[in-house]
Amino acid sequence: MDLRLAGQGALVTGSSSGIGATIAETLAGEGCSILVHGRDAAAAAAVAERIALRGVRAEVVLGDLTEPGVAEQIAVTGRDFGARILVNNAGPFTEHDWDSARPADWRAAFEGNVLPTVRVTQTLLPSLRSHGWGRVITIGSRAVRTPLPHMATYSAAKAAVVNMTTSLARHLAGTGVTANCVSPGVIITPSMQRMFEQRGERGEAARGGDSPRPVDPSDVEIDGGPGEAALVAEYAPNPTGRLGRPQDIAAAVAYLASPLADYVNGIELRVDGGITGTS
Repeated sequence: MDLRLAGQGALVTGSSSGIGATIAETLAGEGCSILVHGRDAAAAAAVAERIALRGVRAEVVLGDLTEPGVAEQIAVTGRDFGARILVNNAGPFTEHDWDSARPADWRAAFEGNVLPTVRVTQTLLPSLRSHGWGRVITIGSRAVRTPLPHMATYSAAKAAVVNMTTSLARHLAGTGVTANCVSPGVIITPSMQRMFEQRGERGEAARGGDSPRPVDPSDVEIDGGPGEAALVAEYAPNPTGRLGRPQDIAAAVAYLASPLADYVNGIELRVDGGITGTS
């Protein structure tokens, strides 16, 4: 299917690795020029090089979105790049429950996930509105609907991201700019795999299932086989029966970014294998 994205420009925050990199490469595969954002120059450059091999323009912008003025400057760079699609993907996750979370942890969760999204979006919006067409897509989490006890601060921050995306869609009524959110389930990225391995090495339970058992490091190979099945049953039981891949999220983002989704606005699209409400 032709998503009719050829020639569009996109800024994808946090696209030097993981889900963000896959989103950037997927949009590039549809013909979008991509402004790759990250904090690691080498990692961002490697993603841009892969994108350039697809025959589209790729540039890099670096910066920590939590630093004063950086989010706004990155948005200005996106405007000058010609971005009509903004994917707010950057956002750290940390593990804090209600007993361990300090006020500073709550603040850090919102400063890392909510405020950069606001700042980049607000700065880029005038350009999108002036062109009469644009897309703002934020990345939420399955924790929005089913808050994770060991990620209390992160869950709350991502709930705020979804809420403000719905608010933004209403604010942009009639402008030709839509705002939607994609909420991933448990997606296997290098950082997620490291988390599983570290828990296994410490002999900790993989929190998320009804009856957690210690994770065996030998079971963390994600290959669609018994190792993955064990992790699904223990950490993320879902009707689909597997863990998510970055490509699952990127496909949803590409659709919402496309003109085919002109009538889709203000939604939270859960791409979680059905885990929400089932565990």
